[in-house]
Amino acid sequence: MKKPVLAGIAALALITGIGGLAIAQQQDVKAMRSDPVDALNRLGPDFKWEGKEGRMQRNYRQQPPLIPHSIAQYQIDIRTNQCLSCHDWTKAGERSAPTLSMTHYLDRDGNELDHIAGTRYFCNQCHVPQADVPALVDNRFEPSSPIQTR
Repeated sequence: MKKPVLAGIAALALITGIGGLAIAQQQDVKAMRSDPVDALNRLGPDFKWEGKEGRMQRNYRQQPPLIPHSIAQYQIDIRTNQCLSCHDWTKAGERSAPTLSMTHYLDRDGNELDHIAGTRYFCNQCHVPQADVPALVDNRFEPSSPIQTR
């Protein structure tokens, strides 16, 4: 008695799966921007600086700084990180670039290193370029207000 029930459930699942696949293939998948879904996202050439002294305004506490320039041609892989050619503490002064936070030179156990920690090596995990492009979806996000102290 259990075998016919299991066979029926399996057949129903198969039919539902095939029907769902057929419906999904009939739907036209649309990108959120004007480019086709399989095309690379294009960023506008104009990067927007906000705030004073060349720093972009952050929208919430602990937000990683935004990148004020294009990184489209930057090589960031296991062998090379072009961000470090300007932002590493040994070169930032001569390149007039902001240095990396000291947290980027701490290993998982909090030990200070002379080189960037492996957990912080891929910059674009947290830092993204800010581009002046239309929003993908309607957004009602409001930046957090400063902390009030009494």
